[in-house]
Amino acid sequence: MGEFVRLQKYIARCGTASRRAAEKMIAEGRIKVNGTVVTEPGVKVEIGADKVYADNELIKIIKKKYYIMLNKPVGYISSVHDRFGRPTVTDLVKKDISANVVPVGRLDFDTSGLILLSNDGDFTYRVTHPKFKTDKTYIAELKGGITVSGLNALRRGVRIEDYKTSPAEVEIIDSRPGFTTVKITIHEGKNRQVRKMFETVGSSVHTLSRISIGGVHLGHLAEGKWRYLTGHEINMLMHS
Repeated sequence: MGEFVRLQKYIARCGTASRRAAEKMIAEGRIKVNGTVVTEPGVKVEIGADKVYADNELIKIIKKKYYIMLNKPVGYISSVHDRFGRPTVTDLVKKDISANVVPVGRLDFDTSGLILLSNDGDFTYRVTHPKFKTDKTYIAELKGGITVSGLNALRRGVRIEDYKTSPAEVEIIDSRPGFTTVKITIHEGKNRQVRKMFETVGSSVHTLSRISIGGVHLGHLAEGKWRYLTGHEINMLMHS
């Protein structure tokens, strides 16, 4: 008897999407099992026996998995394709990696630093799902300064639009005329969240760079370059 897994987990193991994104694909009617559209994520499929199609393309479980760290420059999109033709993070690795790796989470167009790429949907799910509260640390260069009350507000959590952020770890690490450099650690990842957090307390971000995720640090990796994660780093991210 073969191995049975939930449909969204099968899709993730194929590297097609994270489990969360797979559930959305299923709900949208984009997944077929043996030629029949399935819209319930709890359905189980048998590995090696059932045929699963995503957007009418047969998908199979990946045997070789890739885990990559990239130092993203400003001006790159955190996606596989961009409808406006802008460069993407996958452009920086595809000449060396033939596998279909995708960004694990995202970094804004105007933010640089550490981003992960992988073809392992379970890894993507574990690193990005909010319930795991994976720490992400950034260095923000602010125009001007930041008040003590502003720092304390960030440490308590601030309201942005329709949500309140979780308490952040924040410290000033440098100050010079016209600019203040701050290190901030959060474990959420909403759109432009760090910039909005500083705006909420009256500070303006000049540059922003992510330096670590889940205890894995960018280190001295040059901008635009990438390397494979070590086994220890993968384990850290899976259990952070």
